[in-house]
Parts: sequence; C-alpha cells; structure tokens
Amino acid sequence: MWIAETFQSLQGEGRYAGTPSLFLRTSGCNLRCWFCDTPYTSWEPEGVERSLDSLLEEVRAADCEHVVITGGEPLLVPQLLPLTQAIAALGRRITIETAGTVDLPVTAHLMSISPKLANSTPDDPKWRDRHDRRRHRPAVIRRLTTDYDCQLKFVIDEPDDLDAVDHYLTQFPHIAAERIYLMPQARDRDMLRAKSDWLAPLAAARNWRVSPRLHIELFGNTRGT
Repeated sequence: MWIAETFQSLQGEGRYAGTPSLFLRTSGCNLRCWFCDTPYTSWEPEGVERSLDSLLEEVRAADCEHVVITGGEPLLVPQLLPLTQAIAALGRRITIETAGTVDLPVTAHLMSISPKLANSTPDDPKWRDRHDRRRHRPAVIRRLTTDYDCQLKFVIDEPDDLDAVDHYLTQFPHIAAERIYLMPQARDRDMLRAKSDWLAPLAAARNWRVSPRLHIELFGNTRGT
C-alpha cells in the first residue's frame, strides 16, 4: 500500500490526546480541503509502496500500544482490511482517522471522524465542485457511528461555523454530545490560542469539547510529529 510516512509521537487530538502512538499515514485522498495540514497526502500526494509484512514489523517494534492509521483518507485503501485485523491480533489498539466519506469494514477500536463542512471547500475551480459532491455521505456516517466506538472532530475557522455543526448533527441524533470535538483551524501556536479562546465557551454551551492540537502546540505543525 502507498504510505506517506510512519512515525512515533503523541496523539495530538481528540479522546486520546497525549497518548504515545505509532502513526501509519496513507497517501491519497478523495477530498481537497483548503486547510489540509498534510497536503503531501492530498494536493500533491507522495509516498512509497509498503508491504503488509513490513508495516506489521514496524508495529511489533514500536514501544507503544496505540496505532493511529491516518491519511490522506485511509479508508480508500482496501489493504487496510488485513492490516487492521493483523494489528489487532497483536494486541494493539487502533484508531482510524477518516473524513467519513468512504465505508470499509476495517477493524478499529476508535473511529475518529472529521466531517467536512462547507467551510472546507477549496477555491481551486478544478476541485471545488468535486470536493463538494464528495464531502458529505450521510449513510457512511451513520454506519461508522453505529458500528464503531467513535468521535467526531469538526474543524472550526470562524464562530459562524458552529451553526453549520448544529445543522449537520440534526441528521444524526444518535450521536451523543460528549463524542463531539471542535478543533480550531490553525497552522501555528498563536492562531491556535486565539481561536481556542473564543471557541471554548461556544463549545461548552452545547456540551461539546474543544480538542487540543498538541502537534501544533509542541512541534509547530511540522511533518512527522
């Protein structure tokens, strides 16, 4: 399978923020969010072909129990089925990070879904309409949030984006408020702090959580962290 990078670090976002983790990042994505923080897996995808055995050897050698499979969009990769089954058989816990537009019956202990709202649409005319057609798949979201332990992480750029989250969640009344995380759209520490200040009370009023973004706080959004 096509892998952009693998590395050990701390999970930066969501329920397991701060947990030592091995990251396996696939390359290739069906969306083109303007704020994508891994353009080397989407806008200009790059990577190397890795075998199932070589990835499992890396999992065995890692000194952590948590494996995060991310992208790009990892659920585009059919080989994830045997890979996740084998990782789980090793006793590791698996988080899958996905936009929730593709359904693949992988093995996962946490399905970490980052739905893409209208605020994700790029200006690029080549991708604008294609992105908008693909970014919302309600049937996929219902399946993933019903069959897996899950969390939903929404990227928030402006206060008005919370109205879009409110509207989005009316389609999925079975998703409990404690599973909802808001993430400030930010590329550096100063922007992250500024947006977190106004986002925190807006989230609290809805019984939602603001997710940390530890990779930005600790490493400044550098690759491989």
